[in-house]
Amino acid sequence: MRIPRVLCLLFVRLIAAELPEFKLIRYEEDWSSQRPDSLKYIPFGGPGTYLSIGGETRQRYEYFLNPVWGLDPSDGNGYLLQRYMIHADLHIGSRFRVFGQLKSGIETGRNGGPRPPDRDELDVHQAFVELKASAMRLRAGRQEVSLGSSRLLGIREGPNVRQSFDGGRLFAENARWKVDLLALRPAETNRWMFDDSIGHRQSFWGVYATAKRQRWGSTDIYYLGLDRKSHEFDQGTAREQRHSVGARVFDKKGAWDFDYEGIWQSGTFGDSKIRAWTAATNSGYTLENVPLRPRIGMKADIASGDKNPLDRRLGTFNALYPKGAYFSEADLLGPYNIMDLHPSVTLSIGRNITLSPDADFFWRQSTRDGIYDMPGNLIVSGRDAKARYIGAHANVVLEWEATRHLRFTANYLHFFPGPFLREVGLGRPVNFVGLWATFKF
Repeated sequence: MRIPRVLCLLFVRLIAAELPEFKLIRYEEDWSSQRPDSLKYIPFGGPGTYLSIGGETRQRYEYFLNPVWGLDPSDGNGYLLQRYMIHADLHIGSRFRVFGQLKSGIETGRNGGPRPPDRDELDVHQAFVELKASAMRLRAGRQEVSLGSSRLLGIREGPNVRQSFDGGRLFAENARWKVDLLALRPAETNRWMFDDSIGHRQSFWGVYATAKRQRWGSTDIYYLGLDRKSHEFDQGTAREQRHSVGARVFDKKGAWDFDYEGIWQSGTFGDSKIRAWTAATNSGYTLENVPLRPRIGMKADIASGDKNPLDRRLGTFNALYPKGAYFSEADLLGPYNIMDLHPSVTLSIGRNITLSPDADFFWRQSTRDGIYDMPGNLIVSGRDAKARYIGAHANVVLEWEATRHLRFTANYLHFFPGPFLREVGLGRPVNFVGLWATFKF
């Protein structure tokens, strides 16, 4: 009977602990101010030397009717995605740190079996060491990375298995600037136990600088480079070496919030030159003194497409490693050769409960290029189709933060196919239902 009692006491202590806010990226949490009897702060003798333990699970049900507008078979009764993650964060004094995280992603019942980010039985998700000296930090190993708005580099939170990278990062920070130099390769997600590998066919590097808040807001300025041994666009398949230069301005001023970003891309695709670009805006206004405190939002995005698949210039924008659930949790389309207009409303309908209806309207930026999924894979060629309008979705998300540990989410989406999808034989409407619960400690 002693083992169950120990487990019971451990669980009670965990739930009763006074915890700061959990972060999306768990290594960003700081538990140094916690009580020594908490799982979040286990001291090891010397000052500043402690171990913090945490984890999370997400149980997610999904159902698709006519996925990919009828290109893939519909699900019978839907399928279950299970995510389990546990981590340990060891601080040795104020200058040295070791962080490790295990992951397990399980898929059950999907028609056609698991997609690449659905299943990874058990593997190392993160394992890095970090050395701090004055205003600089050096981090080396496997790690999650999210830069700025996550439009070009994110952690893939929506899908079952998140994205991590192998390599190194050097941080420097002062009162006005924060600079991040990085050289990385994406970790390849494989299905079985401890078989994830370094993505030797892709490499990623760059510098990302953030100017802390000025009169006009905060500013990000960055350069990011990508080398992929082979990738397919509507123009063809070849080696891709791409350079992205971008800037972002964002802030919240009173009732207004905004996030504007522009990116220019150059490089080579086989023997063709790359000339691509994107512009993205996100603006919102919150009516603080109105019932339900509605935030009225509007996003508008445009990402270039290829104008002529037969010339020696590739105009398709590449979003590199974008966040999951970019336009919606259904992840039907990725930000490649696309224009969209995305109005939304967020309502506070109760204590820690929000309701967020939205609509999104999609067009092809170039009528000579196809449409792409979230990772950038070509869904269907657009070379012989004339229509520009892809279609629109109506979407609603209900979120309830029951406790600081537990969150419930429900999502329904209906996609109305437009002339382009009907022209290429993908004219079936899509229905998506998602229900999930996330527990963190």
